[in-house]
Amino acid sequence: MTQTVLKTEGLTLGYGDRAVIDDLSLAFPDRQVTSILGPNGCGKSTLLRALARLLRPSRGTVTLDGEDVFALDTRALARRMAILPQAPNAPDGITVMELIKRGRTPWRGLLAAWSAQDLEKCTTALRHVGLDDQMDRPLNTLSGGQRQRAWIALVLAQDTPYLLLDEPTTWLDLRHQLEVLTLLRERNRRDGTTVITVLHDLNLAARYSDHLVLLGPSGLVATGAPDEVLSEDNLRHAFGLEAMVTPDPVTGTPMIVPR
Repeated sequence: MTQTVLKTEGLTLGYGDRAVIDDLSLAFPDRQVTSILGPNGCGKSTLLRALARLLRPSRGTVTLDGEDVFALDTRALARRMAILPQAPNAPDGITVMELIKRGRTPWRGLLAAWSAQDLEKCTTALRHVGLDDQMDRPLNTLSGGQRQRAWIALVLAQDTPYLLLDEPTTWLDLRHQLEVLTLLRERNRRDGTTVITVLHDLNLAARYSDHLVLLGPSGLVATGAPDEVLSEDNLRHAFGLEAMVTPDPVTGTPMIVPR
């Protein structure tokens, strides 16, 4: 039976006097892959930032296991939830491995020695994103796609039951988009990790997600399984898009074909 432990209740988010999300109540299924979809400016990234305690709501709550995330100890939350923001930054000259090691910070004391387990988590994460042969290179010498995969390895090395990723396929060519989404789904299936992503590609979201949250200019349009959410009416409501929804010939999941 699916449990829901990450929730929003009456959530209102904005910047200054402008509300981007208004009175949103959602439940994110535990141990599933959820993608947040919608047009530019509808609040996808804003919602993800609030889930990860990076943006405090003006009203409402975000709760994890019934606890307000803003009341949780920072280290305790970092052991339960890892986030990849939309435009992460790293110090100049940092190597790939030095970046990935930062993912182990929540699990180590201030003066704790580097452990074999820490090293294993980091090298496994690098191997999973195909960068194990690049660990000693400065991050800023990598291509955009390689850098994105290094950041994904950072959150994998953090080894939390929740992964929150804002547009994790940015900068990636189609092959690497598929590899990253396959990797996240495998992590979910193997370890029961709850994965929540912001994605733009509706067809990839339908193929790799168990659950969708579709936002539009006026708020929540629909939430549920891909074949429930990605209807022609919902696409028209969210995007102003006239499209045909047909089964993907490979997976049978909804495939959107703009008219």
